[in-house]
Amino acid sequence: MTTRRTLALLAATPLALILASCVENAADGDAIKVTANADTCKVSADHAESGARTFSVTNDGEQVTEFYLLGNDGLRVIAERENIAPGETADLTVTLMPGDYYTACKPGLRGPNVGQAPFTVTGEAVAVDESDQQRFDDAVASYVNFTKNEVGELVPAVERFAAAYAAGDDEQARQLYPATRVHYERIEPITEALGILDPKIDYREIDYLAEADELAKEDPNFTEWRGFHRMEKDLWVPDKGAKNADGADAWQDWQPSDPAKRKQLADQLVADVKDLESLVNDPNFVDDQQITIDSVSNGAISLLEEIATNKVTGEENWWSHKDLSDFAANLQGSRIAFDLVAPIAKDRGEEGQKLVDDINARYDDVEKLLAKYGSLESGFVDYDQVDASQQAELTRSLDALREPLSQLTGTVLGLG
Repeated sequence: MTTRRTLALLAATPLALILASCVENAADGDAIKVTANADTCKVSADHAESGARTFSVTNDGEQVTEFYLLGNDGLRVIAERENIAPGETADLTVTLMPGDYYTACKPGLRGPNVGQAPFTVTGEAVAVDESDQQRFDDAVASYVNFTKNEVGELVPAVERFAAAYAAGDDEQARQLYPATRVHYERIEPITEALGILDPKIDYREIDYLAEADELAKEDPNFTEWRGFHRMEKDLWVPDKGAKNADGADAWQDWQPSDPAKRKQLADQLVADVKDLESLVNDPNFVDDQQITIDSVSNGAISLLEEIATNKVTGEENWWSHKDLSDFAANLQGSRIAFDLVAPIAKDRGEEGQKLVDDINARYDDVEKLLAKYGSLESGFVDYDQVDASQQAELTRSLDALREPLSQLTGTVLGLG
């Protein structure tokens, strides 16, 4: 996973990072320009009229970056565009409803947000054709039901995994680890938008260390790395002299957990996943999290970016090398989200039909390529057994899918 968390509260955002330049309202049909680098996240407008809008994000820095539209608390991720490479311009299309938001970027994909600034949406609530609204509502309801089902399967799976880990049954825990994570990885766009739960459940060590101070401010009881990847490192203990994903000594400020610590970590993971279950089953979940049709279509895009950012690089499961299982789960979750909105996109004329056909063909290509290395049912080869040329082949196949998929939300919203 990448560090897409939006931790900075307003009080923690330096005024120097708030936009100082004059900005204008974004007119209908005009893309809102965003320029991102290591120090700034300059947005060409600090307000816009309600409706479908596109943020066109140019990364003129030297690190991969991400762009966020945040809720009025500065924490909830309403929409995001991930994995924007240096020199690249990428679009994020979202339906803006009246209200107060924030924009922000995250250069390097971890650490505090940069340039978090207010963004106001004025005008009336977006009116949608009645037939479209019904299809939008049905797709959102189906996506939320899919999320609830995955979380419902995640809870008992985590309980079994945590019990084996706490008992010191490392062989059993290692077998359960990739299969347990599948249910989480399929729904990452939802889980990562739920505030501090994702860092507790699924942060890698380097992500936690980069944001430890902000995490502790948000939850004073969250003062050490925990979750899946902490337990992963205990189960696949690195050799002395091994390096973490960021090049740091793997044993720096770390040692294998003793039985008491294992029990604590196991209990925390179970409790955190049950908190996730309570959240997604709350009757007000859709309204509280502002889940809309573009949340679904952008979720399909986001999961592809997740694969490209961490799974293909091998950074996600740095110690276990179980990345291809996460890769497959992300791909499944992406295609499910796509399938829910594809009928809407297909009805947007000939271009919509062509886009859907193209995306389906490219999903098939990636799935066929991935099948060379195993399956979720039978297991995948460890990622350290996939050589550089094979990794490059996977990357090319993903890139061929990412390009048409990036057009999905605009097509679903009928932007042409």
